Amino acid sequence: MRHILPALRLLLLLTLLTGLAYPLAVTGLAKLAFPRQAEGSRIERGGRVLGSDLIGQPFSDPRYFWPRPSATSPAYNAAASSGSNLGPSNAALHTAVAERIATLHASDPDNSLPIPMDLVTASASGLDPHVSPEAAFWQVARVARARGMDETRVRDLVQSQVEPRTLGLFGEPRVNVLRLNLALDELR
Repeated sequence: MRHILPALRLLLLLTLLTGLAYPLAVTGLAKLAFPRQAEGSRIERGGRVLGSDLIGQPFSDPRYFWPRPSATSPAYNAAASSGSNLGPSNAALHTAVAERIATLHASDPDNSLPIPMDLVTASASGLDPHVSPEAAFWQVARVARARGMDETRVRDLVQSQVEPRTLGLFGEPRVNVLRLNLALDELR
């Protein structure tokens, strides 16, 4: 008993410190220093939450730019973040990529440009909200035609939405698909 009571007290103390006090302190500091990010980097319009800068959204209408495919089930489910874990020699991956290529060709049969890799493969999380500028530019003709807009105007919009490398060093230039589609709707 003389070992059990001190052990239980220590368990209670460490539970309160590491399970309650520390998470509350970190959350409080995050909300003070980075309030938008601490709330999920939500994108809001007119008081409605439309999505997040951090989580991909499904778009399949030809009038919109399409994101990377999602590896989650159901698609773009933030609670089920995971990659597909399919290796390059996996037949299921080859089948999925072939189906995605066929869908993209069917959506824009006149587009003879090579399809960018990120339009046919999922990201590691399965939730990437970005595509490469090349993937966005590849879709310009389809989106412009579906909306009855001038391709140059749509191409200029894509160019205005390209985000540079983080701090000029990290990552690659990218386009947030949700933000691009919201900007596209505002062009009307």
